[in-house]
Amino acid sequence: MEFNHYSVLLQETIENLNIKPDGIYVDGTLGGGGHSFEIAKRLDSGHLYGFDQDTDALKAAGERLAPFADKVTEIHSNYEFMKERLLEQGVKKVDGIMLDLGVSSFQLDEADRGFTYRVEDAPLDMRMDKDNPQTAADIINNYAPEDLTRVLFTYGEEKYSKQIVKNIVKARESAPILTAGQLNKIIAESIPKKAQVGQGHPSKRTYQALRIELNRELTVLEDHIDDMIELLNPGGRLCIITFHSLEDRITKLAFKRNENPCTCPPDFPVCVCGKKPKGRVITRKPILPSEEELEANSRSKSAKLRVFERG
Repeated sequence: MEFNHYSVLLQETIENLNIKPDGIYVDGTLGGGGHSFEIAKRLDSGHLYGFDQDTDALKAAGERLAPFADKVTEIHSNYEFMKERLLEQGVKKVDGIMLDLGVSSFQLDEADRGFTYRVEDAPLDMRMDKDNPQTAADIINNYAPEDLTRVLFTYGEEKYSKQIVKNIVKARESAPILTAGQLNKIIAESIPKKAQVGQGHPSKRTYQALRIELNRELTVLEDHIDDMIELLNPGGRLCIITFHSLEDRITKLAFKRNENPCTCPPDFPVCVCGKKPKGRVITRKPILPSEEELEANSRSKSAKLRVFERG
């Protein structure tokens, strides 16, 4: 199957990266290579490093970026290891970094990958990195009830997490829960019928939560925004596209903290903590998709772009 991924907020991201023809750029979530194609197209003597933990994505991006083979290096790794992997390439500083934190259309549409709740016999997999020994099924079948409830409530913002987990625990005592169909049935029976009206698919929030937990998505983001800002040359920019409130909040707070890191009490006349700003937030409010983009791709509906510039 072809690796399709509509590049969300494409023009807005490219404009905000302020690409210099001789600059060094990083795409931390290469995906199908849509954003990277536009970056590479603008490079002359510059270079682009593309990271992805998904080997299917790397293969597809490699084909798409073939015209720029001399300007692009693809790296099979999670962006949490960006600093280490770039050092291996002899790169200490870069002029721009971008992350598109959305799940690609390919991952959602390819039933075998287990990201979708729309195919009844799809395995509960959800691994971004196929080398990961753990799958979503392992979480569902092995997590203690209180841990599973925390995951669904925190990462899926699922109001009925306790009821869903209670029914999961009951079901898994008889036989392991291994397919989307089995899990969907449990979720549908756990949420009151009237609460399901007009809310989209009842499994949506649970699947989001499992995917985030399995792939450590929020932990990796939260732990590495500061590192990425440190990698930037003065004037370099970090562009992050998020798709739900938890990612957006982490990004917003990290950017704010790097712009104003002072921890002195507000009534101190002068700063004594010695923490200096790392740069400035370019986007006071996030950049949202245009009406045209929303019409062309409904999956971009929840996308938000935030930008930070290194001082």
